[in-house]
Amino acid sequence: MRTDELFLEADAALRSVIDRIDPADLSKPAPKEWTSTPDPTFRDIVFAHAYDEAWVPDVLAGKSPADGDEFRNADLLGDDPIASYDRLNDTATAAVREGVAPGTTFRFQYGDYSVEEGFAHLATYRAFQAWMIAKHLGIPFRMSPELIAGLNENVVPHADEWRQFGVFPPAIDPPADADDETRLLCTLGFWVP
Repeated sequence: MRTDELFLEADAALRSVIDRIDPADLSKPAPKEWTSTPDPTFRDIVFAHAYDEAWVPDVLAGKSPADGDEFRNADLLGDDPIASYDRLNDTATAAVREGVAPGTTFRFQYGDYSVEEGFAHLATYRAFQAWMIAKHLGIPFRMSPELIAGLNENVVPHADEWRQFGVFPPAIDPPADADDETRLLCTLGFWVP
């Protein structure tokens, strides 16, 4: 699977979870390790994803926050956080579907990456946040077979390298009867019995 396709699969998975967050849950505390925001709520987590979506067209154009960041202090969520996120997600999806110029460098705050690796980073963040948000809030969610296959192809080979940078926790031995999703989650250290 190409990594732009993996991004679209992961982005759709995250949206499917965010769209099912009960608005009353937005004020609930979120795990502190998910963000640098002090005392985060799930609204803060949705803001982080809205911010990330808002940046996608600029990232595809080779821009970085160092060039100026109009989104950091903007009110991206307004009175309807989930609908606002969805609008930004629609724009990001359209930008990815339009394609990226060959040789574009994705310039993230933590470094510069090729298009292929950059999309893998963006997809990883979305896929596992979808799973973690759903797990934490009790939203039914399963990764699609396509998403699992794409992550196994494009992310798992880099797991040990990324683990050294703190992206993934230690791997977990999967249970004997583990399905594909559980095996993936165990390999990347996210599975919870």
